[in-house]
Amino acid sequence: MAHIRIQGISLEYPIYDVTSRSLKISLLQQAVGSRLAKDRRNVRVQAIQNLTMNLSDGDRVGLVGHNGSGKSTLLRVIAGVTFPQLGKMDIKGRVVPLIERGLGVNSELTGRQNISLPLMLLGATGAEIRAAHQEIPEWTGLGEFIDLPVRTYSDGMRARLMFAISTAIHGDILLLDEWLGAGDAQFVQAASERMERMLASAGIMVVASHSAEIIQKFCTKAVWMERGEIIAIGSPDMVMQRYLEGLRPPQEEIEEMMRAESNIVKFKTATSR
Repeated sequence: MAHIRIQGISLEYPIYDVTSRSLKISLLQQAVGSRLAKDRRNVRVQAIQNLTMNLSDGDRVGLVGHNGSGKSTLLRVIAGVTFPQLGKMDIKGRVVPLIERGLGVNSELTGRQNISLPLMLLGATGAEIRAAHQEIPEWTGLGEFIDLPVRTYSDGMRARLMFAISTAIHGDILLLDEWLGAGDAQFVQAASERMERMLASAGIMVVASHSAEIIQKFCTKAVWMERGEIIAIGSPDMVMQRYLEGLRPPQEEIEEMMRAESNIVKFKTATSR
């Protein structure tokens, strides 16, 4: 049974060579949703602040919030790409992060030659890589282009290859930064069907999206983030309504929602023993 248990994590990024009196600080404060901590030598972007969240098998979670709110950073933390400075994490299950499409792809190599390395970086087994070599060329419909360098591909052809590679293996925990990239109607339809099959076999799905339709259609709960903190967590309809209207719940309500989430996890843990 897959689970994600995050307790009080915090993460900040240093931005060097920006003095405390620089105009750049004012510009960064406006452009970045996260808090900025300043000292005499540098600025630190506080991407995640004391965040607690518990997810278990069957959870389909949508992360919403303005750009810079910490959604993508949280996905990278769960994926093990980025590590928090404070807090505890317990993740059980194979994590497949669809958040860095194009990772491990060499434009000078052919589409076929590019299948193996990205899958190895995702933790694929030898059998999964061999199966992908059989399945990906057919699914993408690239024909003879599969044996040409990726640098010769159009944006649409490259998107097909990247998407096919990213979704070639099964994961217990599926992480997505937005649902689908751009593409023609036929590709979007085929990719949607492929994604839904992948989602059906996953234990947990976490997707960061600006689309209310995606959050309400595919998710069982939603998490509203701003400045690296959870503003609201609950049903997609309730959270999306608050988010779109800009209605921040009272602090007592946020704390009650977090206690309820924690109690559910404790109950599931106790009854599974």
